[in-house]
Amino acid sequence: MSKNKQKKFQEMKEFARVYQCSFRDMQTGAQIPKLAGRWNVDVFANDHPIVLELGCGHGDYTVGLARRDTSHNFIGIDIKGARMWAGAKQAEIEQLTNVAFLRTQIEMLPHFFAPGEVDEIWITFPDPQMKKATKRLTSTFFMQRYQTVMRQGGLIHLKTDSPFLYTYTRAMLQENNYPVLADTDHLYATPDSPLLTQAKALQTHYEKQWIERGMTIKYLCWQLQHKDDLHEPDIEIEKDTYRSYGRDYQSKSAEHKAEKLT
Repeated sequence: MSKNKQKKFQEMKEFARVYQCSFRDMQTGAQIPKLAGRWNVDVFANDHPIVLELGCGHGDYTVGLARRDTSHNFIGIDIKGARMWAGAKQAEIEQLTNVAFLRTQIEMLPHFFAPGEVDEIWITFPDPQMKKATKRLTSTFFMQRYQTVMRQGGLIHLKTDSPFLYTYTRAMLQENNYPVLADTDHLYATPDSPLLTQAKALQTHYEKQWIERGMTIKYLCWQLQHKDDLHEPDIEIEKDTYRSYGRDYQSKSAEHKAEKLT
């Protein structure tokens, strides 16, 4: 690990509202922060609704949400601590009391939140995970975990540049009869509504890059319904023609196809 990363990890331990515990920590006997059911009392000292940003990366979106809306508490969640440091540091500098960060795997949500403790979830520009459905943050695998911590009827928002993930998520919602409140494959060309205005109000670092490169932003918002039996959609979906990491580059398969045509 580089000295810069070590410095960031050390500083993270000193931030007032940063909590850390991974699968590996649990396996090695580390104590899990006792946060489930206690966020409003022990962390935020208020009774405001709790909103999660999953895969928060650098935490800029989490901090932006907290700046805009002091009537809610916002928690950014990611396993990459060196990236999360940026948002956590900014929250410390601005002394934002309605924002916190949790460094852990998203699969571990039930260890850190009590049933019904979460009011809302944002999923902003996740890796579409085209090879394995259970890794997609909008899959039924994760929906089952969300419903263990979210209130009935809570809102889930997805912003993505990925046509694959957008198509998959729409199919998953239709297959399981989730109430969809907003759906657009071109967010910034769609007339405003309260939900769309909210979705347009902030842009992540990566979102700005995709827009500059001419990609359209997709947005979905749906209500969580607690269901015992969820089904994955049985459909073929065309893969994205750019990588899920550094997605400004064409995939090798797309390049090979182009070479054959010339």
